[in-house]
Amino acid sequence: MLQVQIDGKPVEVEQGTSVLEAAKAAGTYIPHFCYHKKLSIAASCRMCLVEVEKAPKPLPACATTVSDGMIVHTHSEKAKQAQQGVMEFLLINHPLDCPVCDQGGECQLQDLAFGYGQGGSRFTEGKPTVKAKNMGPLISAEEMSRCIHCTRCVRFTEEIAGFQEIAMANRNEHSEIMPFIGKTVTSEVSGNVIDLCPVGALTSKPFRFAARSWELSRRKSIATHDSLGSHLIVQTHARQVVRVLPLENESINECWLSDRDRFSYQGLNHQNRLTQPKIKQNNEWIDVNWETALAYVTKGLTGVASEHGKQSVGFWVNPASTVEELYLAKMLAQKLGVTAIDSRLRQQDDRLDRARQSSLWLGQKIEEIAQNQAILVIGADLRAEQPLLTVRIRQAAKKGTKVSTLHARQETLNMPVCEQVAVHPSQWVEFLKTLIEDNGKSAISGSLKDAEKALIILGASAQQHPQFAEIYTTAQLLAQTYGANIGILPVAANSVAADLLHIRPNEGAKNLRDMILQPQKAVVLVNVDPQADVVHGVAAMKALQSAETVIALTAYQTPSLLATADVLLPICTWTETSGSLINMEGKIQSFHGVVQPLGEARPMWKVLRVLGNRLNLEGFDYTSSQEVLKAAFPEGLEGRFGNLQNIHLEASSNGTSVLWRIGGVGLYDNDAVVRHAQALQQTPQAQIPEARIHSKTLEHLGLQTGESAYAWQNDSEKITLKVVADDAIAENVVYLPTHEANRGLGALMNTIELKRGE
Repeated sequence: MLQVQIDGKPVEVEQGTSVLEAAKAAGTYIPHFCYHKKLSIAASCRMCLVEVEKAPKPLPACATTVSDGMIVHTHSEKAKQAQQGVMEFLLINHPLDCPVCDQGGECQLQDLAFGYGQGGSRFTEGKPTVKAKNMGPLISAEEMSRCIHCTRCVRFTEEIAGFQEIAMANRNEHSEIMPFIGKTVTSEVSGNVIDLCPVGALTSKPFRFAARSWELSRRKSIATHDSLGSHLIVQTHARQVVRVLPLENESINECWLSDRDRFSYQGLNHQNRLTQPKIKQNNEWIDVNWETALAYVTKGLTGVASEHGKQSVGFWVNPASTVEELYLAKMLAQKLGVTAIDSRLRQQDDRLDRARQSSLWLGQKIEEIAQNQAILVIGADLRAEQPLLTVRIRQAAKKGTKVSTLHARQETLNMPVCEQVAVHPSQWVEFLKTLIEDNGKSAISGSLKDAEKALIILGASAQQHPQFAEIYTTAQLLAQTYGANIGILPVAANSVAADLLHIRPNEGAKNLRDMILQPQKAVVLVNVDPQADVVHGVAAMKALQSAETVIALTAYQTPSLLATADVLLPICTWTETSGSLINMEGKIQSFHGVVQPLGEARPMWKVLRVLGNRLNLEGFDYTSSQEVLKAAFPEGLEGRFGNLQNIHLEASSNGTSVLWRIGGVGLYDNDAVVRHAQALQQTPQAQIPEARIHSKTLEHLGLQTGESAYAWQNDSEKITLKVVADDAIAENVVYLPTHEANRGLGALMNTIELKRGE
């Protein structure tokens, strides 16, 4: 440890600490713009100049490392004069348009100008102007004249997002920050450059001119679009959510936020929001009050159960629902005597679920990811499934962690990779067996064998694979062979809770696939869009259309629900209700509503409670979501997680000659709120996807890049799509993520057929 003195205060710091960090440890603030604790040192703004004894001139605190016995003055006359000089130059080139700037009220330059700026300017020449830049639908770069060239945005895209999409062009007074020519910023975490910009050069395009910062109310909340559970600040104006910002939590999302969590709020007030209960009569939808709608639901459920038996009723439950909603949905089904309930909307193989006793999770704390010397990711589209966890893995890889992947394609991860293996999905089990048998001879098994701490994690494609049980048990044996941990990346925000609460059928009862193949007489859709959220949307729609009554608790009136449901009950979105989520590391995180419900929408846990009351069922007397949470887990979660399962299966194979579809759920297609967020749907990732296929497979199919082809899966409808050659895809594999344009196809991770279009 080194002894230094900051403004007369002794401080003990580690070797390599910068003067700025030492001052922070001493409780002394040094003004700065370009410095950020998560980014490399640029020392470009020079605002942090300080006086160091024995140094001939002021030094930048961010780029000056301390030495033993160093004496630093941050507020001496020499330091103040240097800082004021830098501020004068910054304000010379700045347009000084604070009254119309979106950054007004939360601008770092504005704040520091009060402390370090002059009362007037000695500069009389004209100010420079910089043309606006197009950075895509999420980031506004209309006022680049405000830019002070701190390069935070440049360093973020290169160091954190992994691929430089913004750069400094030209030199001296002609320098400009811009995206590459003809390109926009497309990273799944690009919105963080808005927070990083210390002035108003980069701002939120959806929020632009919506409100002033001092007009906003602020509430803490939790992200609901993946299982990380990022912490948020939700800002509201005129009773509407107008902006979402990250709330720093080093153990979960650090200081970042994915674009999906940041901009999805646009979907909260979409025109498709259901704001009034609706009942279908004579194939026409009419608005009714809650009393009429609940009476209709009660009569429908009791009538079907009485006429066809309780086993003719089914519950389809969205695993992104809160703990309270999941618990009451299961309780309602149990009290009604219904055993056909399932939350595994896209899972095709449930053999592992029937055999295991504990609940699957990540297998370690989120912040422990960086401590692994080796990580093997099986069947995951990391950047689409877990944008911020990928950021953590990327930082670990840059520091030496050996990251390897097994999938049917080589994903562009923008990080150092030990090995990426792309093989046909039917060969995943056999490939994992070779890793077990080769005793560390291959790059992947060698990295696992040599690591003191290693992790094997299974993503959504592995969990949705028809051979999931075999993949998991083989991966478990691989982990045991090399002393690694094993875990999963839960597919939805609250999949861990759905697993803990056993929102799935007991032995012998119908699962979701059974309910699709052998349709129920009555179905309760708990925040489920049958065409967008279910494993085989077309078959699900047919099953619901053959039911006598379909009851949908939903926040949106979508075409598929309008076509299949008989009653629509409007429920609140996550910003309009309180609730709890359990993230991938098994941590319960509760949140409160931040705005009033839209129209006649009501919190879903309250709707389920009232349905229990109207059906004369016992136990539905909760008055708060906290009471429901306590009832759901009265003894806590201790000892309820475990990724080692005692199950032995024989591997099967579909053959590598069979054409398979992969691609997973599209980045901005994973839930109803995201699907209705306008800005997110304008990004390149949300456009109609092409079918990406290995060039040899295209040749075998008699197709060429750019041609149109017919595609279908089993008994699905035929759709037309464009094919593109991509040798990062394994042979006999079609990479096609979900999108509104291909909802007519069948299950993900399943066979597909292609034929040249006429």
